[in-house]
Formats: sequence, structure tokens, C-alpha cells
Amino acid sequence: MRGIARSGALLVCVVATVVGFFAPPALAATWSSTDQWGTWNNGGYTLYNNIWGGGAGPQTIWANSYSNWGVWANHPNTGGVKSYPNATKYVGKRISALGSVTSSFNVTVPGGGAYATAYDIWDSANAYEIMLWMNKRGPVGPLGSRQTGATVGGHSWDVYRGSNGANQVFSFVRTGNTNSGTVDVKAVLNWLRTNGWMGDVTLGNVQFGYEITSSSGGMDFVTNSFSVSSS
Repeated sequence: MRGIARSGALLVCVVATVVGFFAPPALAATWSSTDQWGTWNNGGYTLYNNIWGGGAGPQTIWANSYSNWGVWANHPNTGGVKSYPNATKYVGKRISALGSVTSSFNVTVPGGGAYATAYDIWDSANAYEIMLWMNKRGPVGPLGSRQTGATVGGHSWDVYRGSNGANQVFSFVRTGNTNSGTVDVKAVLNWLRTNGWMGDVTLGNVQFGYEITSSSGGMDFVTNSFSVSSS
């Protein structure tokens, strides 16, 4: 009987380990979702689970507020972006009418996988997409080709330009990774206008999140704080 009891206990332990490997961690959050397009509105922001790429695995988004949220993702070790979970703030003013637009963030990201922590900023007509890559890991890179280097908005970048067939994409890839900081978004928009890459467009969504290519085995991406301020 003792041998049977020990075997039963061992089986329970193995099952618990396997289940733990494939399931997201227990999260005591205000909101969470495993839905592909799960959304939550809070404090003038919208959070999106946004599993949009092909070949994606499971992903759970959770949030205590627009400023404190994260995801657990288990995407396979294959190429191509699987998801862009993010928090979004809509601005709705022309660049020339904006007094300022700034954003601050603080994140905790995994030491494995392939991903970028990035802003995705759009004009109201979705003709222009401006990405600000704050950190990146693994075989990931921006769309288009490198045009120049620039120090603007409080950071130094390699600047890329390209098109995805639907809109122009301008990618500012920070020359060194950082997990926290403040970005002067209006200064970046003014730089694009001054260089003739776009006109006096209306600023639409300012998004911040994680562009995840792979996170095999399950990895945590945590936004400790995030905000967008405009006037």
C-alpha cells in the first residue's frame, strides 16, 4: 500500500508540473482575458490582447489599471510577429495644435524569447505608423531600411523607413535597450515633419506594448507603469 501511495503522489506531482508548464500563472488582477481580441477600457485608455499573427500560441493579458498590466505568452519559436498586446490612448489633435505629448514607461521583460518593447503611434487616418523601439531581444527588426541616425525626444535612434502596403512605417530603434524612461513624442513628430516625411497630420492612437515573435514555454511581460500626457 505504501508503494501505491508513493506512486500516486508522484503521479499527482508530475501532472501538476506538466499543467503548470502549459498554463499561465495565477494572476489576481482586476481584469484578464485569453480572447484573441480581448479589450478593456480604463481611465481613458484601452487595453488590447491583440493576438494578430499566424501560428500564435496561448496568451493571457491582465490588468489592475491602464498603467499596471502585463501578459503571459507562450508563442512558438518560429518567425513572424504573433501578437502586440498594448495599452492605447487616443489624442485627436493636429501636431501644430499640440503643446506637448510625452509618455513614460517602466517594464519588466524576460531574458529569453524574441520581442520588442515598442510604441506604435498612428495618425488619425492610419496613413502613418511611427514605431519607437525601446528594447528588443532575439532575431527581430524593423520594416524598411535604415535612413539615418537621430537624437530626438530624449533618446538616440537608428531611423528606418518603409511601407507595409497599407501605410508608411517610420521606425525609431533605440541605440541601446532600456526598460524605463520618458519619451517626448511631439519632438519625434516634429522631426518627421521637418524632414518632410509627413505633414501636419492629426495624432491618433499612442500605443505601448510588446511585439512578441516567440516566447516558447511561457514568458511574462509586465508593465509596472505607463502613461501618456498631452496638451
